[in-house]
Amino acid sequence: MSIGPAILVLGPSGLATARRIRHELEGALIHGRAGRVGGGEVTFATFAAHARGLFAGGTPIIGVCAAGALIRVLAPVLGDKGAEPPVVAVAEDASAVVPLLGGHRGGNDLASAIGAALGVAPALTTAGDLRFGVALDAPPAGWRLANPQDARPFMAELLAGAGVRIEGNAAWLDESGIPFAEAGDLTIAVTDRVRDGGPTCLVYHPATLALGVGCERDAEPGEVRELVGQTLTDAGLAAGAVSGVFSLDLKSDEAAIHALAGELDVPARFFNAPRLEAETPRLANPSETVFRAVGAHGVAEAAALAAAGPEAELIVAKRKSRRATCAVARAAAPIDGAAAGRPRGTLTVVGIGPGAAQWRTPEADAAIAGADDLVGYRLYLDLLGPLSQGKTRHDFGLGEEQERVRHAIECAAQGRRVAVVSSGDAGIYAMATLVFEELERGDHAQWNRVAVSVAPGVSAMQAAAARAGAPLGHDFCAISLSDLLTPWKVIDGRIRAAAEADFVIALYNPVSGRRQSQLARARDIILAHRRSETPVVLARNLGRDGEHLDFVTLGELSPERVDMLTMVIVGSSATRRLDRGAAAWVYTPRGYAGKAGPA
Repeated sequence: MSIGPAILVLGPSGLATARRIRHELEGALIHGRAGRVGGGEVTFATFAAHARGLFAGGTPIIGVCAAGALIRVLAPVLGDKGAEPPVVAVAEDASAVVPLLGGHRGGNDLASAIGAALGVAPALTTAGDLRFGVALDAPPAGWRLANPQDARPFMAELLAGAGVRIEGNAAWLDESGIPFAEAGDLTIAVTDRVRDGGPTCLVYHPATLALGVGCERDAEPGEVRELVGQTLTDAGLAAGAVSGVFSLDLKSDEAAIHALAGELDVPARFFNAPRLEAETPRLANPSETVFRAVGAHGVAEAAALAAAGPEAELIVAKRKSRRATCAVARAAAPIDGAAAGRPRGTLTVVGIGPGAAQWRTPEADAAIAGADDLVGYRLYLDLLGPLSQGKTRHDFGLGEEQERVRHAIECAAQGRRVAVVSSGDAGIYAMATLVFEELERGDHAQWNRVAVSVAPGVSAMQAAAARAGAPLGHDFCAISLSDLLTPWKVIDGRIRAAAEADFVIALYNPVSGRRQSQLARARDIILAHRRSETPVVLARNLGRDGEHLDFVTLGELSPERVDMLTMVIVGSSATRRLDRGAAAWVYTPRGYAGKAGPA
């Protein structure tokens, strides 16, 4: 899953340029300096710390600021050139675009895209790009350089005037300004076979090979890896020329297949049985046994041929190990492995916190940025702002939780990347538990093949506690007062137990339009075990417009002070209110004062 660029803006004069860039770059977010830049999706307090954190996490950085400022803050964390993300500096008035780092890891391309958006020519400085119009250490999609460690000395010789002899064909090289000669001192080899390279010979593998794989349920990844490795070795084929790992859709949740694709750094894609059955006339080893089991006369051979296309040749017929099979087909041109077949569907339940961008985790942002479809209550999807651009939205109203979860699972079962968006933390009184309930209740074969994950968010009680001070500083619990799905008798018992045990209690769903009495009943139960002066935090609409924080006592707590957007935190017997000047906080001590002894 790619990470969208972070557009860092230090002052208001750069905001207009940042917005122009964001409009053209999918997944880009504006990071504005707190107190100086409004209107961004993320805020930061310290430029150096924020930029270094993004850089360390591999996030592409676009600094709408002086190039020198970016260089100075990133200098202490510069290390492996091959692992650094792209870093581009853009003048605040949009007059200049300069790639600073990661030029051949997407930096030059990113700078070119920004330049196109702003109508300026990027200041590319990499020698090969300028002189020959090509970056030999960064071939285009569908190609791999087998010996990248030799690119620098090779390029040095090329810049010094050496001629190049080419073995094989590659249109992107033919269109470059490289001086090709039949008797050149340097060699560029284009092949899908294993070939030794060196400082005077660069070897490029086109992704012309489609690797078909079949296996028994829960086959060991090591067995599949060994079978494929030996098959490629025996045939003299380069792993770098493999475009993808392809199989039957019934195998889309097989860990061994996904592990193999991960090791080869290629996509895993899947075909249904009718599509594989259409390849039967081209199979070298059709099997009635396989047909009776899955509805197609072959898996490995058929998947390889289906991915490679109608003109492809089966160059390695099915080979077997104890529990797996594989085959290889060759196409005449590089194969777009990601576009062949269907991917395994993914469903990520994403907690977006209270809604403010600065309270979303990087994992949540990455899950949303990588999704094809966003499913959720329309207000929560609206809170995503620009992060939802380019996505297919599936808006649902309040009370349609089951409908939205079933819809999301169905979308994912069709091979889509789906994010179910929930406020707060998705696993706390939110959508994650319903996803697993529906999966257990449905037990559908297609649903069961979906990859499900949960991205945590800042919960309402965490947000309220942070705004208030530290009321959750000692043992606490959370109780929902909604009796729509849980009988009040059960809720009553939980409140009594928490009150008797002297927990700090976070009360979710305290009131609604139809539920007004539950909060008063909860208060009375707790008052039987706590002083009426016990501090209570009322936090409303945190992280959104209309945010409001109030401190009351347990005796003052009433439904009239609360609405459905309010989080209520009732202190324990140890919870205190601290007033200092114009500031006030609520906190629950852990006992350090007693441990430290007299001052």
